[in-house]
Amino acid sequence: MVIATPRPGRRLGLGLPHRRLTVQPADITHSDMAGYDLASIRAHLQRGAVEPDPPSRRYACVAAILRPGSDGAEVLLIRRSEQIGDPWSGQMALPGGRHDPSDRDLLYTATRETSEEVGLDLDRGSEWIGQLADVQAVSRGRRLGLFIRPFVFAFDDPGHATDALTLNPSEVAEALWAPLGPMARGELDTTKRYVYEGHELDLPAYDVGGRVVWGLTHRVLARLFAPLDR
Repeated sequence: MVIATPRPGRRLGLGLPHRRLTVQPADITHSDMAGYDLASIRAHLQRGAVEPDPPSRRYACVAAILRPGSDGAEVLLIRRSEQIGDPWSGQMALPGGRHDPSDRDLLYTATRETSEEVGLDLDRGSEWIGQLADVQAVSRGRRLGLFIRPFVFAFDDPGHATDALTLNPSEVAEALWAPLGPMARGELDTTKRYVYEGHELDLPAYDVGGRVVWGLTHRVLARLFAPLDR
């Protein structure tokens, strides 16, 4: 896993202030990643067509962005900035955000939000390799009238995927590349203690270099791993 720490830098064309990144190694040991390389993931995912969003649903979209690592595929995770009113404030997440009525489709929402948050232009240098089943958003134990459409992208050039990262500090506090294999095989399994209506719950999570990945992001990653384990 590598961690991206921001430093002052350029602005994107959207006019939002962003910070350039310095990428450095993190203290995590890679394991045998057989079956979790980009070729295997491409073989198991079906790109298909972008499914139309049902008119009765509100959507947000996330991008599971993959790149080759020294021991297999890695996924880009972000830590959201602290925001009042954001139900996922400060949590580990995938880049993404809400669908805007002006977006031509949900795939465009995923690419637009990724550009705004981390500066990656997914139309250049990456390949859209598939989409996962919708996930209904939950906040404080209650289902929201919002559905998440996850799209999967792959960069074959890991250097391009890293060098182009530019964080929008108003939305993203940190970004890191984490190996898929240890998460998929259960080596990083942990729990997140959550109190709901006075009851303590231990929710499934991943411990990624001391960062707890749980909730919506854990559910999306589990859906990504499911076809790889068949």
